[in-house]
Parts: sequence; structure tokens; C-alpha cells
Amino acid sequence: MSDPNDLKAFWNDAWAHLAQGVADGTSPARYPTFATVGPDSVPQARTVVLRGADRTAALVEVHTDIETDKVTALRHTPMAALHIWLPAADLQIRLTARVEILTGAQVDAAWAQVPVTARVSYGTQPVPGTPIAEVHAYEKPADRSRFAVLKCQLTQMDLVHLDVRHRRAVFAAQDGWQGRWLAP
Repeated sequence: MSDPNDLKAFWNDAWAHLAQGVADGTSPARYPTFATVGPDSVPQARTVVLRGADRTAALVEVHTDIETDKVTALRHTPMAALHIWLPAADLQIRLTARVEILTGAQVDAAWAQVPVTARVSYGTQPVPGTPIAEVHAYEKPADRSRFAVLKCQLTQMDLVHLDVRHRRAVFAAQDGWQGRWLAP
């Protein structure tokens, strides 16, 4: 961790962890919890894979099957929260984002980067969440038409570092990501 009194360094550390999550499959930042609120007003949380982190644009990206409950929830309320716990750094990163669902030709480049063996994550039959008669009564064909990119435009980043003296800061798009300290 950087200088514990430097707000901007705290922000930089968080972005470094996000970038590491995209680049390194063993990083805990690779697998954030992604939370939405469904049309029935019930919160839903699941683990996703962080596929992109663009500090300049304040964006993170995940991929999904267009037929999942998270997409249904995002069509109803296009907001999500992402939670990342980094045990070695004693750091919690909470992100709030407005989410755009991208499909079709606009995700061709992303699809081209998905390894052939991972493409089976997009196209499960019957669709995810459908009751099935037995544990393996489903198929996993790769279906390009079911691939979606969730472009998460960050609106807020809340950081908590659990050191001997905890520290917490919040950074928001509305104030140009200036940041301010909060009581942990």
C-alpha cells in the first residue's frame, strides 16, 4: 500500500489492483461480486470475471450470456455494484456503475478474444436459471448471438483499507474523482 495519508495514491492503488485483475487470472480482483436488483426488487449477487478496466474512461467490463438474470435485472435497472476483496492488501473496493449492455456487431472484437474453450459460457441450453430434471440435463454450445459485454461506467469508487488504523475514501464521477476521506 502507498502512503496512507495520500488520497490520490489510494486511488492509484485501487486502479492498479483492477488492472492486475484484468491481466492476472490468479488475482482476487479478477473475480468481483456483481450485484443488481431484479424487476421484483430482490437484490442478486454473483461472481463475474473482470475483462477490462480503463481508468481514463472510468470503465470496467465484464462478459455475460444475454439470457442471464443479471441482464434481465440490468434491463429493468441499468445500475450495478461490484465488490472486490483483496486479502493480501487488506483492501475492499466497492464500485457503483451505470451499465450498458452491448451485443451484436459492437462486441465482435471482444468475442474474437474469447478463447474457443471459454465460448461455451455463452449459449447454455436451456437458458441459465431454467429448472432441469437432473443435474446435467443441459448443453453448453457456444452461441455467438448470446454473447454480451457489460460496459460499466463507474459513478463511484469506495475504498476501505483494513490496516492497524483503518482508512476509507470515496471517489465520485460527479466531482471529477477528487475523493474525500470517510470514517471507516
